[in-house]
Amino acid sequence: MRRFEYLRAASIDQAIERLSDDPGAKLLAGGTNLVDLMKYDVACPTTIIDINDLPLGEIKETSDGGLRIGALVTNSDVAFHPVIENRYPLLASAILAGASAQLRNAATVAGNLLQRTRCSYFYDVMTPCNKRTPGTSCPARNGLNRNHAILGASQDCVATHPSDMCVALAAIGTMIIVQGPDGARSISLADFHRLPGDTPEQDTTLRNNEIILGIELPPAPEFQRYSYLKIRDRLSYAFALVSAAALLTIDDGVISTAHVALGGVAHKPWRDTAAEVVLVGRPASRGNFHQFASILLSRSEALSQNGFKIELARRTVVRALEQAASRTPQSQSDKRIY
Repeated sequence: MRRFEYLRAASIDQAIERLSDDPGAKLLAGGTNLVDLMKYDVACPTTIIDINDLPLGEIKETSDGGLRIGALVTNSDVAFHPVIENRYPLLASAILAGASAQLRNAATVAGNLLQRTRCSYFYDVMTPCNKRTPGTSCPARNGLNRNHAILGASQDCVATHPSDMCVALAAIGTMIIVQGPDGARSISLADFHRLPGDTPEQDTTLRNNEIILGIELPPAPEFQRYSYLKIRDRLSYAFALVSAAALLTIDDGVISTAHVALGGVAHKPWRDTAAEVVLVGRPASRGNFHQFASILLSRSEALSQNGFKIELARRTVVRALEQAASRTPQSQSDKRIY
């Protein structure tokens, strides 16, 4: 075990101050990702700042009719909160599609936002990895890449973002509330996660001395139609090969709003608002859904082993949109454990 200091933060300001003073410090909430990374020597923090005593565990309505979810609210508490089940069922469905009930009971909203890729090369400290050690190469490009990115990848990294929750949050249009030494600021989820470019070690735009306070969901549209469809190698406890979060409003058979995000295909949840415009004002038909999927995936590029994901993503998008339009969302089993 590598030695590290442990601090149980008594306030948000204290946590921020320690992050500012110690660049090697890491925040601990549920620990479902950080502890794994420490076991594999991928993460070697100099200080662990336990933030579980901070007042960041509430879910409350905002003045504009939206919802604010604290950084320390567990995934299970989000999924089974009555307001979220009724007004943001897409989010509840996505969370229930991810991990086991035991992990959902421990994992937090902020931790889910910040979880790192599950690329096998990233986790194996005996292999090179630009995300772990910049400038050492990306062996996945010519190696084992069946689960890797078909959109937004770079020469330096082809890893994918593992979260189900974040795909739904991308479709909903979520804001991330963070605080640092200079005060609080808001970051749209679309701008929070990064594509790898030539700095794949930077997963997000969160600064090293900032802490996530929570997320804010916009007011939910009336009569929304939704579906979260996750395609994976096995039904339980597997990361997505491809997932799709679809959120529609339809008036007299015509689409008035369309929000679609993909998971398992890029370094971040993938949403193309320009492509969504193609659906607006048109009938909710299979042909229109196919056209949209083709536009959405027009920039996809296959690696040696993951070319199947392009057609899989196309079919997943169409099916998710059909499920949303017909009000037959993909069912997620209730694995609640107390």
